[in-house]
Amino acid sequence: MKLSRSKIKQYMEKEGIKSFTDLSDKLGITKQQMSVMVSDSYCPIKARVVELCSLLNVQPMEIIEPDSHPVQKDSSFSGITAIELFAGAGGCALGMEEAGLNTVEYVEFDKTACDTLRKNRPNWNVVCSDIHNVSFKQYKGKVDVVTGGFPCQAFSYAGKKLGFEDTRGTLFHELARCIQEVEPKMFFAENVRGLVSHDHGRTLQTILDVFTSLGYDVQYKILNAAYYGVGQKRERTIIIGIRKDLSDKIHFEYPKPEKRMTTLREALKDCPPSEGETYSERKREVLDLVPPGGCWVDLPEDIAKAYMGKSYYSGGGRRGMARRISWDEPSLTLTCSPSQKQTERCHPDETRPFTVREYARIQSFPDDWEFCGGIGDQYKQIGNALPVELARRICVQIKKALEDAED
Repeated sequence: MKLSRSKIKQYMEKEGIKSFTDLSDKLGITKQQMSVMVSDSYCPIKARVVELCSLLNVQPMEIIEPDSHPVQKDSSFSGITAIELFAGAGGCALGMEEAGLNTVEYVEFDKTACDTLRKNRPNWNVVCSDIHNVSFKQYKGKVDVVTGGFPCQAFSYAGKKLGFEDTRGTLFHELARCIQEVEPKMFFAENVRGLVSHDHGRTLQTILDVFTSLGYDVQYKILNAAYYGVGQKRERTIIIGIRKDLSDKIHFEYPKPEKRMTTLREALKDCPPSEGETYSERKREVLDLVPPGGCWVDLPEDIAKAYMGKSYYSGGGRRGMARRISWDEPSLTLTCSPSQKQTERCHPDETRPFTVREYARIQSFPDDWEFCGGIGDQYKQIGNALPVELARRICVQIKKALEDAED
């Protein structure tokens, strides 16, 4: 037996407890002790679990789940099963795990990201390969959900409406091929907000048309992670598909947004120290002049012109340049590099980029999730991820829709 992270999270929400850090504070234990409590190796028949149940106002068996074994490709599948494509460093994967989905395969091309997945979850079935070379036919009719955050790529129209075969060569095509081969009950695809307007909306329409041609009813919505427990203004286009023969039984509702955004202060509370990049001396001198919540418009005009160059005279708001984040707002969207000129995300009090661990916190990764590779690799993996908490809330709704359909 073990404590269920997903069930604990559900009861934490009911009690208004926002994070495991807050939970550990209320229990009077360290974050490390909290991590041990929710690990697979912890025996829940201990006095501390009684205290946890009292705090969450639940009975022990409501947050304890029986032992389970990792599902391999040749194992019999159980529970609500999933395949994740473009798994990266595990943002969506962790959200799926915390929501209670049983993922049978994670496909990722980047070796360092695969190392991260395997280091943190040695029992996960990680396929480190070019997705073009991966077959999913063995999963046909056996997997409930396919997920994937595919890159936004332009299609070549040549003046015609495109079908499934016309998208060949793109990574979207590989996601669609997986869905075609597996025939899951549902799928969950995500992309940047810009997908909606990309190529005047034709890219998204082609994607929706292809999914429809594969036999799915499709809906999409833009969600801002800051309203879903993430300390970051990160907008994603979330596409949900339900197989047409099941659409009268499966009813999906997007998670409800909170009334206010999660702030950087909440996201970084008691964040452990870690390594991080630094600014050049010149950049540090400029950012020293910017107050929390400010950007280049707060600089003296001569310094702003010298720092920004031609960008000073271009149109648009450009409020991401020379930006220092305030404690009482969410971070702007994190990028793959924390110190590049056009998208600075300076710490509120110290003139430096966010550390690796702070980056991970802003993306709602748990503190015990380790990233492999050099420091640049780590920032890239975190910056590319779907925020864990946003993924969890979406997958909770997917799980609910599938379970309700069985009742």
